[in-house]
Amino acid sequence: MNKKIFALLSIVFFAVSCNSVPQSGAAMGNLQQKYDSLAQVVAQMHEEFEIVKFGLERRGASMADMKAELDAERKVWDIPVGQSPVAGKADAPITIVEFSEFQCPYCARVAPMIEEIVKKYPNEVRLVYKHFPLTGHNNAPAAAAASIAAQNQGKFWEYRYALAPYYRELIPETFIKVAEEVGLDMEKFKKDMELTPEMQARIDEDFKLGASVGVNGTPNFYVNGRKSNRFSPELIDQMVADLRK
Repeated sequence: MNKKIFALLSIVFFAVSCNSVPQSGAAMGNLQQKYDSLAQVVAQMHEEFEIVKFGLERRGASMADMKAELDAERKVWDIPVGQSPVAGKADAPITIVEFSEFQCPYCARVAPMIEEIVKKYPNEVRLVYKHFPLTGHNNAPAAAAASIAAQNQGKFWEYRYALAPYYRELIPETFIKVAEEVGLDMEKFKKDMELTPEMQARIDEDFKLGASVGVNGTPNFYVNGRKSNRFSPELIDQMVADLRK
């Protein structure tokens, strides 16, 4: 495209400078004016071409992102449970792995939905929770530590669902208040909730795992190893219905 523009200018310049017929001053001035006008048009075309080129490059990047996302959905990931809290039967045919955190408002909104799915299908669904505190959510690691402290007493899920509405108030006082509400041993809880290097390492382990399987935000769900960007109760309903056929 650029070569065509430059070629066009060259032709015009040749016509102006190499005309074999002598021209009067007025005629030459008129021809020069036409050349200048054409040069402006070509310059405008060049600018518009660059804009279109930029848009196509952006579109290409977007398409590449979409392809990567689709490829991630097709891939079946082997996501180890490790030390993560689990709800449901170990041999349940549907395993949902949730990468989430406590400062994310979207995570707070879906928490009741997730709780309802597990209650609805206690024999068919197993839920695994992985900590994925986002950069900039500075209170999320401390909240994760508090939830692990609750897990140490066998009450992660009660604590998780009780803490979810407080995503704007993730301070020690809130962690303690919720712990009291779910009936934890407070002395043990206060000791275990400290964000020690060992605790941070445990949270980081989940985060690194998430990054390695393509987690790019929260909440992210993996159903039987496949990333689900369209996760919903209806999806699980259909999977359970298919199992029961």
